[in-house]
Amino acid sequence: MPTCLPLVVRRCHTCASVRFRASGKFRVNANHKLLDAWLLVLCTGCGETAKLTVLERMNVRSFQPELLERMHANDLALTAELLQDPVLLRRNRVSLDWEDAWRLDTGGGAHLDREVIDVSVRFTARIPVRPVRLIAEGCGLSRAEVERLIAEEKLVSAVRLRGRLAGDFTFTLKR
Repeated sequence: MPTCLPLVVRRCHTCASVRFRASGKFRVNANHKLLDAWLLVLCTGCGETAKLTVLERMNVRSFQPELLERMHANDLALTAELLQDPVLLRRNRVSLDWEDAWRLDTGGGAHLDREVIDVSVRFTARIPVRPVRLIAEGCGLSRAEVERLIAEEKLVSAVRLRGRLAGDFTFTLKR
């Protein structure tokens, strides 16, 4: 589950930094009957403000009033929702850095002493994480040991455990 907003990976035009943090603030501009809306992000190096385009040249009548109200209120939940939107990320040519922005909730360690463990992993947000890292942290193993268990087919899953995942999955661990 997320613990804070992720950093936005984008090159700063002022300094050499490539990380921005979401300020939680929006800018909305009206030009006659057309609206533009941006999410403001701040450079972690120099503090320079950059804009991520949320809406561009949208007719006022087709704009949802609730969304406009949330933008005027600088709703932090809306900021989190928009940062999860792959269309917004693709449109602005940015990606997210989730390092240190999530935590693993295992619900306790009473299950680790069993011979066979069936585990279901549920994501509360689309956070791309390596399943090997998640399994290592959740089961108290090293990553090398998890890799060895995968190679020995003692750790099996319907999904590919190498690489990154952002969706729910299950796995079985045989000791």
